[in-house]
Amino acid sequence: MTPANGTGIVLPPDLAGPELMAFARRADDLGFDALWVVEDCFLNGGIAQAATALALTRRLTVGLGLLPAGARNPAFAAMEVATLARFHPGRLLVGVGHGMPDWMRQVGSWPASPLTLLEEYLRALRALLAGERVTTDGRYVRLDGVQLAAPPERPPAVLAGVRGPRSLRMAGRAADGVLLAEPATPEYLATAREQTAAPAGHLLVAYNIAAVADDADAALEAARPALKWIGEPAWRPHLAPLPFADELTALRAAAGSPEEFAAQLPDAWVERLAVAGTPQRAGAHLAALRRAGATQVVLSPAGPDPLAALDSLAQLLRTPRTSR
Repeated sequence: MTPANGTGIVLPPDLAGPELMAFARRADDLGFDALWVVEDCFLNGGIAQAATALALTRRLTVGLGLLPAGARNPAFAAMEVATLARFHPGRLLVGVGHGMPDWMRQVGSWPASPLTLLEEYLRALRALLAGERVTTDGRYVRLDGVQLAAPPERPPAVLAGVRGPRSLRMAGRAADGVLLAEPATPEYLATAREQTAAPAGHLLVAYNIAAVADDADAALEAARPALKWIGEPAWRPHLAPLPFADELTALRAAAGSPEEFAAQLPDAWVERLAVAGTPQRAGAHLAALRRAGATQVVLSPAGPDPLAALDSLAQLLRTPRTSR
């Protein structure tokens, strides 16, 4: 399997073609270990972005995240993934998740049991990528003697992009690892690792909003708007282990909008919820995430200029991976 370690960067999902290509090449040149593409509705497609990034770069791993299980038949997803893995051996990671419920309902692809669908999907996709002939008659996934004509020699790791306890337990038995959305604090990482109850070698990839500047206040202000959604119900598993979880929930309930909520977040909370601050303070947070069990930390650049943010975040690549 492709390793998932070190420090990754998120490719912003709304970039036009020239900007996307410039970002991918720059991330490769700067020395990031991985570039993760995002499939948000209804922006750039994940598989197309991954193929472009792999073709444009020389050495970094490209992470495909997330493919919504309800949106693609697993056999056809396996064909696409296998093609990428064969054309670019050892450089692909794949994330599969439930998808955002509102988006999936919007396109008529939200199942009655998202957890059942995701487990069936993960098992089928991994088996197909391993070259197996798959016959299964599940509640959602039905395959009759399906086998890839040319499976990859090195199947990519397939990660489950999930949040809550039941989904994490499922990921521990049905996936090669877990991909955690932001904010992935050390507390949440430790909780997720425990709930996954996975065997040794299970990967834990953690996204986090990130902003670095010599002026700590400027970095926190850049990160703050990107945290505006974390008060919504879907993010409660991320917040539950934090000592200020109840206060944060109360702040969101009192705020008139996500933007107002983000503007009122105390600086100390922003520092816990994002990799943000001076290079030294952000680097210390990055080291803490690794100590908490992250095999790869993926930075989601905050601010209006993605390329400028990318250059700033590259300072963290010089942070020792075991020091505080």
